[in-house]
Amino acid sequence: MLGNQSELASILERIDSENQAAQWALSAPNLGTAKHLFITRRMERMGALHEELEGLVGEQQAMELTVKTMEGGIIQ
Repeated sequence: MLGNQSELASILERIDSENQAAQWALSAPNLGTAKHLFITRRMERMGALHEELEGLVGEQQAMELTVKTMEGGIIQ
């Protein structure tokens, strides 16, 4: 179980990092047309991480954890 908790924490940290990068890109004036691609890649990575999370905790809990993480409620 401890291994799963460590893996869970790692996935949530990575989701948080990707989300922060996407949020940063929204306010970065110098990215120009690359902004869309940058944000898209971050969202795709969050989707893949969410799927990993589903494998650990199930669909419903994965959704709850992902949303809470993106809202800043899990990782800070």
